[in-house]
Amino acid sequence: MATSAAPVTLSVVVPLFNEEANVAPLVERVTGILESLPDRPTYELILVSDGSTDRTADRIREQLQRRPHLVFVSLSRNFGHQLAATAGLDVSRGEAIVLMDGDLQDPPELIPEFVERWRAGFDVIYAVRRTRKGESTFKLATARLFYRIIRRLTNVSIPMDAGDFRLMSRRIVDVLKRSRERHRFLRGMVSWAGFEQTAVEYDRDERRYGSSKYPISKMLKFAIDGITSFSDVPLRFASYLGFTVSTVAFIYALVIIFFRVFHLGIPEYARGWASTMVAILFLGGVQLIGIGILGEYIGRINDEVKARPLYLISDIERS
Repeated sequence: MATSAAPVTLSVVVPLFNEEANVAPLVERVTGILESLPDRPTYELILVSDGSTDRTADRIREQLQRRPHLVFVSLSRNFGHQLAATAGLDVSRGEAIVLMDGDLQDPPELIPEFVERWRAGFDVIYAVRRTRKGESTFKLATARLFYRIIRRLTNVSIPMDAGDFRLMSRRIVDVLKRSRERHRFLRGMVSWAGFEQTAVEYDRDERRYGSSKYPISKMLKFAIDGITSFSDVPLRFASYLGFTVSTVAFIYALVIIFFRVFHLGIPEYARGWASTMVAILFLGGVQLIGIGILGEYIGRINDEVKARPLYLISDIERS
């Protein structure tokens, strides 16, 4: 594993999972932009292979032979996008660090504006999607809903319609390096850190090569991680729901007692097997919802107390 102690002004971190077709155009576009920056800052382009099973690693090594300033971080297996990004941030040495996806939907042409605003004194410059090309109505709708739900549930001001594409100063990345929670929601963690932050709007391009690595199941897990990492509202919701159901059950019991005491006869809706089953199923459902919410939080506590490494690096290669 080659190492280098030369100072670096700008690091660009790109997590990759089965993106063999995107490696060459990604490196070409990003390095071209970095080479054309004013004052020619020293830079490194960190490509993190998140346990890719295609030829992504081979394509990266080909680029290492052709271009300088490249760093290849190979993880021992697939740890997920957020942890792969974390590995790249941990390895980075720049005074400013750009985090972006490897599918080129987030245009690297925004990097010069990021750097300009960073030099003006901002610690975080995050990209806000004005439009999202090539994405289904369902994905657009669910993404819009997610950002609005998490904004209401959390006590951290997380920008709406902003992904992980952003520039962060070294002190922000140092905060992330000290925060070793396993279920990471990086955009929320960056917002939590505070400091001077600003937005840049852009139109997101459609994916040209490969397919999305975020199916519905991963999107749902990501949403749950985001909500549970920054909000205890679901726990309070379970408490409120339990209190409400108990109140309704108590009132229902009083109604039955009233009819019994005054010999008015049991109402039709309170008689028989159907009403009993409805009550049992309703109460059982509420209990399972509460247990499920508790389970999500307890499962995360269990993961944290194990204190296992967030990721394992197989190798680091530098050009």
